[in-house]
Parts: sequence; structure tokens; C-alpha cells
Amino acid sequence: MTGTTHQLRRSRSHRILAGVCGGLGEFFGISANWFRLAFLLTLLPGGVPGLIIYLLCWIIIPNE
Repeated sequence: MTGTTHQLRRSRSHRILAGVCGGLGEFFGISANWFRLAFLLTLLPGGVPGLIIYLLCWIIIPNE
């Protein structure tokens, strides 16, 4: 089987803050802007849910 394995990594090339959204976009094959929009929407109800999820992803997902 000749396939490439996709690993979830924080992006260095599509990074704005920590590369979390860029890495998620590369992993799932969609634009990182959709993940940025999703994190922005989770910040609206009070900020804490989206911020905690983003910080956990920043800690858990290894750098490229």
C-alpha cells in the first residue's frame, strides 16, 4: 500500500498565533479559516469555552 499517513501537527506555514487552526486545516484538507471561524464563534458566548479548547489544542498537538 503506497499512501502517505497524515499526522496532526501545528502548522508553521499557515500560522497566525500558534498554528493550531493551520494544522487542523492541513490535517482535514480544508481551509484553516473555517477552524478560525469556529474558534471565534466559540469565543462569543463568554470566551472561556473557545479559549480553553484552543489552549488545550496548543498544548496537545505537537509542532511541525
